[in-house]
Amino acid sequence: MKLAIIGLGKMGGNMARRLIRDGHEVVGYNLEPEPTQQLAEEAGLIPAFSLEETVDKLSGRRVAWVMVPAGKPTEMTVQALGDLLSEGDIVIDGGNSNYKETMQRAEMLKGKGIFFVDVGTSGGVWGLKEGYSMMVGGEDEAVEFIRPILESLAPEKEKGWGRVGPSGSGHFVKMVHNGIEYGLMQAYAEGFEIMRAKEQFGLDLHHISEIWRFGSVVRSWLLDLTANALSENPDLDGIKDWVADSGEGRWTVFEAIDLDVPAPVITQALQARFVSRQEESFAAKILAAMRNQFGGHAVKRE
Repeated sequence: MKLAIIGLGKMGGNMARRLIRDGHEVVGYNLEPEPTQQLAEEAGLIPAFSLEETVDKLSGRRVAWVMVPAGKPTEMTVQALGDLLSEGDIVIDGGNSNYKETMQRAEMLKGKGIFFVDVGTSGGVWGLKEGYSMMVGGEDEAVEFIRPILESLAPEKEKGWGRVGPSGSGHFVKMVHNGIEYGLMQAYAEGFEIMRAKEQFGLDLHHISEIWRFGSVVRSWLLDLTANALSENPDLDGIKDWVADSGEGRWTVFEAIDLDVPAPVITQALQARFVSRQEESFAAKILAAMRNQFGGHAVKRE
């Protein structure tokens, strides 16, 4: 099958490589031309240097897979494709868009007779080797048409991907997936910090992570990655204790509030990331001041 990938960052580029390796013809376009040129030379990508050229190099029922940052870049790209493509063509958003915006884009393209498929994609930089987990939203007919693409990107043809519902549902499920990821990561982080603090045992955290990887009820890919990190840098020297969030954890918490669903673990995991970014905590100063006021407890001075 021939398709276009728009946005050749780490994930988009690796997806192009995997598809080409599996025999697909891939037209690639990136705002900065260097990744396009590199993939053309290294992997056999069909290069394009504008959206117009990208669409022109497609034939038959055209498929354009968008892998650009969520928000305005995705909105502008989808709008532009809506003007360039024809009835029956398919636009896929494989980024981390908010599912509500996805539903609006699907409705906009539907008015032009263009199908919109949202693919919540997990796998990160390991996807080229291991394959991607893909949560797909959209009309059955469009999803079935792009099945060969999804089968090539998945870990196995029938595993790791599936249609979960109508337009917007793929990004909704990926949002919840990432919220769960926040909670799992936080639990691992807290557990390893507790063990590190127990100095009298002199625990080797990398050794423990390797023990847990096999047979333990807490084994997982995230634990595998933790073991890798501790093997390379046991004390995590040079890594600042500052943790970003991509937005989906927030969206999951907002959705839980809207639906009256308790989600304390995901919410606290998100809050922990906020705490990590504080150079100093005014709230902690207030707590110390209150303890001093009501109990005369000592206050540490800067």
